[in-house]
Order: sequence, then structure tokens, then C-alpha cells
Amino acid sequence: MSECRERKSTGESGPGTCCREGTGTGNASAEAAEFHPRTTGKYFGTGLVALGAWWLLYGGLSPFAKWFTFSLLALSPGSRLTSAVEFFVFETPKVLMLLVLVVFAVGVLRSFFTPERARRILAGNRESAGNVLAALLGVVTPFCSCSAVPLFIGFVTSGVPLGVTFSFLVSAPMVNEVALVLLYGLFGWKIAVLYAGTGLAIAMVAGWVIGRLRMESHVEEWVYAAPAGGDGEGGSPYISWRDRVRFGLDSVRDIVGKVWPYVVAGIAVGAGIHGYVPENFMAGIMGAQAWWSVPLAVLIGIPMYSNAAGIVPVVQALLGKGAALGTVLAFMMAVIGLSLPEMIILRKVLKVRLIAAFAGVVGAGILVVGYLFNALL
Repeated sequence: MSECRERKSTGESGPGTCCREGTGTGNASAEAAEFHPRTTGKYFGTGLVALGAWWLLYGGLSPFAKWFTFSLLALSPGSRLTSAVEFFVFETPKVLMLLVLVVFAVGVLRSFFTPERARRILAGNRESAGNVLAALLGVVTPFCSCSAVPLFIGFVTSGVPLGVTFSFLVSAPMVNEVALVLLYGLFGWKIAVLYAGTGLAIAMVAGWVIGRLRMESHVEEWVYAAPAGGDGEGGSPYISWRDRVRFGLDSVRDIVGKVWPYVVAGIAVGAGIHGYVPENFMAGIMGAQAWWSVPLAVLIGIPMYSNAAGIVPVVQALLGKGAALGTVLAFMMAVIGLSLPEMIILRKVLKVRLIAAFAGVVGAGILVVGYLFNALL
């Protein structure tokens, strides 16, 4: 057990790491510690206190933004600069606080669930059910552009159908917990649910279509020759609550530490739009009446390199200036679901024709969503 403790102290243990020495006494002890009522109550009690402090601080952001803008900086009410500054001072801590809360919660959740477990689940299902499961699993499974290649290789070499793999690859970046929480915090649950539902639908349909195209020959040959990934259980139920909390804190440090510059940059852009772009200016460019606004939004979004945390504040500002919801959603989906950097990374394992089919199918789905929401809302 000393080796196991050493690995944990150096940060090498993870959700799928579990020492199994001897006759299993270590597992029994860990399981007892995991579900001991006093231990569980301690962590839940501490969590409630921390959540209460978070809520009090969150509730004071609006008064703080007004004090900072009008009292400390002494800016005149009604000016464009004042509007932009107040927007930035209020939205920056608001978005970052939401981000920290949700990333921590999902980090704890992910200690029960890993990409290896997702791979095993998908490999054991029929393609039709696999597309649905893959899209749903993509929401709760760790994913970033840099992990696209190893995930793709692991899925393919484990026997997961190509279309099912693409359902996962579309869903994971597009419908993620950061986007959902930020949309909920900024626009309410209806917009968040609409975004999640349409994103999942695009992932399922895109995977199904790619599966029907039978383009396995357009995967680079060396991928099929790669050895299959490990068969570790992942998401061990014997991890203590102390380690699960540590996973949550590590997620905050890793994810928030990487995306906060994009968040601040996105809010700064949103603040500029909020303060300096005239009301309803975007209605003529990104409004529902302009038929070309949806494909233009998709074309503009594809080469942009951002993530949900950075793009949602821009979306908020665009909607406030008269842009249509469908057009803005299409823009957001293109930025995080058809990212040009991700497609460049996928070129290592996919031939150009399959990448083009992937971009075409997903892009068509995004266009349908944009036009549908513009017509109905």
C-alpha cells in the first residue's frame, strides 16, 4: 500500500487508479471510508457552507459593479464607456464564479466516470443505440481538442463504429458543462435546454449519417494497426471523498487556469459590443430577416479559436443588440463544434474526404438549427 500512497501523493493516481494488493482488504477499507456516514456528512456539510458563501458573494456582484463604476471611477451614467465598464466589471466575476462552481462539481462527478468507461460502454452496443449513448456520454466525459486524436484511436481500436465515434466527437466539445451552465446563468434554463437538445440532435444525426456513408477506408491505415487501449475499470467506486474533492479542485486548477484568459477576452469583446454598438444594429446583419445571416455566422465561426467560456459572453452581447437567436446559436455551435484547430488535429488520423464529410454534415445540422430557431422564435 505504500506504493499506492506514494503515487497519490505525487498526483499520479486518478479516477481509474486503484491499488489491489493482497486479498482485497485495501478495497474493503477504502469502500468503508468512502461511504462512512461521518465522513460523508463532513464533506457535504463543508460543501454546503462553501456554497452558501459562494451564493452571498455572487449576490453582491451587481452592487459592487455599480459602486466600482459610479463611485470609485466616478463615470457619468448613460455614456458608452460607462455601459461597457459596468458590463465588464459585473460579468467577469460572475462568469468566473459560475465556471469555478460547475467545473468543481463536474470534476467530482468525473471521478466516477472516465473516457475508458465510455469506450467500453460504446463498444458493447449496437450502432443505433451507440449514437444516442455517445452523444450523451460526450457531455460528461473530459474532452479537449488536444485529446481528439487519442480518444479517436482508442474508440476505433476498441471496436466502436466510426459513426458512433463521431457522435461522441461532435457532442463532447459542443454540448459541454461550461456552455450549459453559462447559458443558464446568463439566459435562463429555456435557452440552455434548447442549446443542449439541438446540440445532442446534431451529434446523433451526424454520427448516424457518417456511419451510413461507410467511410472507414478514409481513416488513416496506421490507426487500425495501433494497439487497443488499456482495459482499466476507471471511475473506481473505492476512491475516498477526500480524493474526489481533490479531483474537483484539480479540475478547477487545470480547466479554469487554462480558459480564464479566453473568458476575460470574450467578456471584453462583449463589453465593447454592449457599450458601443447601437441598439438593434445587429438586427440588419444577424437578424432573422436576413436569409444569409446564418451561413455567414457559421463561416465566420469556423476559423475562430475559442471555447464556450469565451464565446458565451459575446453571444450575450450580440443578442442584446438585436441579433437573432438562431443566428447566434449557429455562430456559437460553429465556433466550438466545427473548430478549425480541432479539424487540423484530426487530420493526423482522418483523410481529407472524411474530414470534409464530417464538417459538411455537422455544418448542415447547424444551419438547420439556425434557420429553425429564427423561424419559430
